[in-house]
Amino acid sequence: QVQLVESGGGLVQAGGTVRLSCVASGRTITRPDMGWFRQAPGKEREFVAAITWSTDSTYYADSVKGRFTVSRDGGKNTVYLRMNSLKPEDTAVYYCAAAFRSPAVRRDEYSYWGQGTQVTVSS
Repeated sequence: QVQLVESGGGLVQAGGTVRLSCVASGRTITRPDMGWFRQAPGKEREFVAAITWSTDSTYYADSVKGRFTVSRDGGKNTVYLRMNSLKPEDTAVYYCAAAFRSPAVRRDEYSYWGQGTQVTVSS
């Protein structure tokens, strides 16, 4: 089992910056890749970004490229999502997830999920 706890969400004005954190515990010795997804009201949960365990390679959805950055700490148990130049359409619940295949960019490739953190961008 892998436990994931997100934090850092909140209300921000358009153009602002938010940094989300996700702390992983439990079965992290198996070196999971980590991803961020988001789900807006009435929409499907969608891929946002991912980072691999082995090489820290990163992957991004086209909608966030150049604005969002995914990273992890040296111990690899904390993953961050820095979101710059936020837009109202970035408003969603953001979820951290862990995958045991690499690279993982699809929702069905992820086995463990956090509880989510709300990010609201006002115009």
